[in-house]
Amino acid sequence: MKKRIAAICLAMAAAMGVSAAAEGDEMVLFTWQGMFPQEVLDGFTEETGIKIIYSNFDTDETMLEKLSQAKGGDYDLVIADDYIIDQAVQEGLVSEIDKSIVSNFGNINPLYQGQFYDPEDKYTVPYGAGIPLIVYDPELVDFEIKGYNDLWNPELEDSVALTANYRVINGITLLSMGKSMNEQDPEIIAQAGEKLLELAPNVRLIQDDNTQNALLNGEASAAFLYTSQVTAVLAENPDLKVVYPEEGLGFGIMGAFVPSQAPNAEAANKFLNYILEPEVAKQCMEYIGYYNTIGAADDIVDPSLVVPDSVKKGEIIQNISAEADEAMNKNWTEFKAACGAE
Repeated sequence: MKKRIAAICLAMAAAMGVSAAAEGDEMVLFTWQGMFPQEVLDGFTEETGIKIIYSNFDTDETMLEKLSQAKGGDYDLVIADDYIIDQAVQEGLVSEIDKSIVSNFGNINPLYQGQFYDPEDKYTVPYGAGIPLIVYDPELVDFEIKGYNDLWNPELEDSVALTANYRVINGITLLSMGKSMNEQDPEIIAQAGEKLLELAPNVRLIQDDNTQNALLNGEASAAFLYTSQVTAVLAENPDLKVVYPEEGLGFGIMGAFVPSQAPNAEAANKFLNYILEPEVAKQCMEYIGYYNTIGAADDIVDPSLVVPDSVKKGEIIQNISAEADEAMNKNWTEFKAACGAE
């Protein structure tokens, strides 16, 4: 009924020569490419008359740089990773959620609340949780991969595909050493860098987008993939094997926030409330293939997107000291050079 009324109102406005997206009736959404099914974006416009301008970035760091340059303006709603949100909050680039508008806030699964980047749940709405995992082709790998350390096996020479997040790759190397993904000691991080260099001969490619295609086309026999890529590759080839690494899991939570100087914060909060509706959350989570963060949708979403008890605990990448971050960046630069990557 709401959609029908909204459509009638838009039609009347058009007939009267009034723009359907009048001044203030636009919302600039800033996130990665392909984060929402088009029907969800269109549905929001039909219900509210607010047109969504979709702007995308390639990395979290790019997002933060642009948001900083805009002094918290230009964008109405941002969806990014947990650790970068913490930086944005610290820099004063994030405003508090207007819970008088976001009445569906209680639909969020408490598991994904109270995190280090938003301990009092003032600033963010979680939008999917990810657990990067190893996936391999048992037809091409002659041994069972059980954890991160197996990626160093010489049998995988020139056949491992990796995602391109420097903190994550440093993190899994540290986990393989029995250390924390958020290690602060530069000496231990340097040791991780030495071990990472030993992985270079096995690396076929390093890229963030569509990394799973390397498994599908046979270019790689094993890959370390984001959750959405794991979902995508298994849909194409269910015979591939997924590994929950024995050394421990690394969790990630994507969060939506309204920038401090958002031109249309009201529209952004309305959109947050909209995506917290169970049916809409189901559409979103099944589209991006991430673990569902909206508890009210657990009963209707694909069961494979509801985190099982066995993997509820994990370590989330957090901000580290400048010295530790510099050491990880050094590891990453030297590792990419050793792999012949840009």
